[in-house]
Amino acid sequence: MMIPPQEASARRREIEDKLKQEEETLSFIKDSLDKSDQLTKNMVSILSSFESRLMKLENSIIPVHKQTENLQRLQENVEKTLSCLDHVISYYHVASDTKKIIREGPTGRLEEYLGSMAKVQKAVEYFQDNSPDSPELNKVKLLFERGKESLESEFRSLMTRHSKVVSPVLILDLISGEDELEVQEEVSLEHLPEGVLQDVIRISRWLVEYGHNQDFMNVYYRIRSSMLDRSIKGLKEHFRKNSSSSGVPYSPAIPNKRKDTPTKKPVKRPGTIRKAQNLLKQYSQHGLDGKKGGSNLIPLEGRDDMLDVETDAYIHCISAFVRLAQSEYQLLTDIIPEHHQKKTFNSLIQDALEGLMLEGENIGAAARKAIGRHDYSAVLTVFPILRHLKQTKPEFDQVLQGTAVSTKNKLPSLIITLENTGAKALEDFADNIKNDPDKEYNMPKDGTVHELTSNAILFLQQLLDFQETAGAMLASQETSSSATSYSSEFSKRLLSTYICKVLGNLQLNLLSKSKVYEDPALSAIFLHNNYNYILKSLEKSELIQLVAVTQKTAERSYREHIEQQIQTYQRSWLKVTDYIAEKNLPVFQPGVKLRDKERQVIKERFKGFNDGLEELCKIQKAWAIPDTEQRDKIRQAQKHIVKETYGAFLHRYSSVPFTKNPEKYIKYRVDQVGDMIDRLFDTSA
Repeated sequence: MMIPPQEASARRREIEDKLKQEEETLSFIKDSLDKSDQLTKNMVSILSSFESRLMKLENSIIPVHKQTENLQRLQENVEKTLSCLDHVISYYHVASDTKKIIREGPTGRLEEYLGSMAKVQKAVEYFQDNSPDSPELNKVKLLFERGKESLESEFRSLMTRHSKVVSPVLILDLISGEDELEVQEEVSLEHLPEGVLQDVIRISRWLVEYGHNQDFMNVYYRIRSSMLDRSIKGLKEHFRKNSSSSGVPYSPAIPNKRKDTPTKKPVKRPGTIRKAQNLLKQYSQHGLDGKKGGSNLIPLEGRDDMLDVETDAYIHCISAFVRLAQSEYQLLTDIIPEHHQKKTFNSLIQDALEGLMLEGENIGAAARKAIGRHDYSAVLTVFPILRHLKQTKPEFDQVLQGTAVSTKNKLPSLIITLENTGAKALEDFADNIKNDPDKEYNMPKDGTVHELTSNAILFLQQLLDFQETAGAMLASQETSSSATSYSSEFSKRLLSTYICKVLGNLQLNLLSKSKVYEDPALSAIFLHNNYNYILKSLEKSELIQLVAVTQKTAERSYREHIEQQIQTYQRSWLKVTDYIAEKNLPVFQPGVKLRDKERQVIKERFKGFNDGLEELCKIQKAWAIPDTEQRDKIRQAQKHIVKETYGAFLHRYSSVPFTKNPEKYIKYRVDQVGDMIDRLFDTSA
């Protein structure tokens, strides 16, 4: 279809307008690009110029910077050199700066003195490293050695001046708490004042670390060893001077803290032997009723109190050693280096420990000598000591832990020695009871208890207080058991067997001794008294329970023996009662006049009875039966028999005309006969 001419013309004009417009835009862009190119060229030119200038500036600045850096380094080096020179120069002045302080010593200014010693030590190290040939090295070395010697001297001086012996009173306070049921304020020991202790610690550490010196440890243990030994000896001397029969000497160590307690009860006695010793002494001089007895068992003669004091003193010294040694070890750990502590402690306790062990051995030796003299009361000192040593042994072992083997073995060795001594005493005592000689002049004339019996029973009674100790003694001698394997029951059976052996030996010896008496009745009274004394003593002291462990019928057996002797005694009256016994009387008819022969027989019967009664009463009045109950029992039994027999005889013949002088033959009424018998065994009647 054909476009009209007008539209075509309009379209052409429109296109031409657009084309013109685009051409204008293109022209503008070209102009802009030209301007941009020009600006770029200008910028490149400026940058090139700036770069050139920067390069010039850099070439100028870098040499200046390097020169400045070198100058700064040089300045630092100069400063360091000056500092080093000052430091080095200071070492050359150390000797002159510290000489006065070191010469005057550390007393009263330990801190300042140790500071000076540190300077001297550094100077020594410097010269040794940098100038070993310098004369200054010798100066500071001599100064250092002099300072070290002053510190050693100060250590010795502080330890000597401030170490004090612990007073006996304070030691007793220290160990008395072991037996107190009430909780009391703990007693502490201050061996050195706190300020002094700190100085001693600082000096000891300096000597070890810088002085490389161990001599001060020897100084330490010698001084403290002396204090420990003197403290224990002081306690022992305190006992000797102040002990009395009322108990252990004691006075409060801290009275101002115990004003509400005016008196303190004595320390519990670890073993009581005074009673037995006094009784043994008493029975050595008199029988039960005051008559002279006899035995070759030698009792104490005035030594009992001294032995008791020595025993108490030794026992308390053992406890004191444990407590003081514990305290010494605590002090030592602060002052002595750890790897030297055990060795130093071992040396420190030697004198005190050796003294205690030697004293214990002397006690054992004295006991062995006493055994040789048959003085078995003296060996009683071994029992409480041995028991206390065994009770204390665990603490002993703990205190001595880490010490030398020879030190640890001292106490076990002493225990074995005392145990063997005690066992020997027990064995010899039993043999001596069996073999105590029969000597007529030693026998009690009144038939009372023999001293052998009283001594034997008293000795056995003491074993009740030391059952475990005595049983262990006996067990230690048994080849079938070792010191660690026997039980307490085994020991108890051994002790029971031993007591039964002693009682058996005693019974055999008494039977032998009773034969010394010519009168069987007195022999019976003698055995009765001794058997009765044994039985009553067993019952009162509870020995009977220990005997019953191996002999269930012991009590019944003694009662049978006692009754048997009573019957033997009663037979002595047969020669009196046989005169008037019905079986021996003449037979006659009532109302029939008696023949002369019959009258004579009746007279002889009366006379024989009267003479026999008077003779027996005179003799037996001088005999003794100390036991009131037994004495009354025997009197009553005999009185009943005699009165009954005499009463029947008197009733039968009192009205018979057998004599013109009846008062000559009928001398006693029945009640008079009873009164005479009531005065038997009574020397005061």
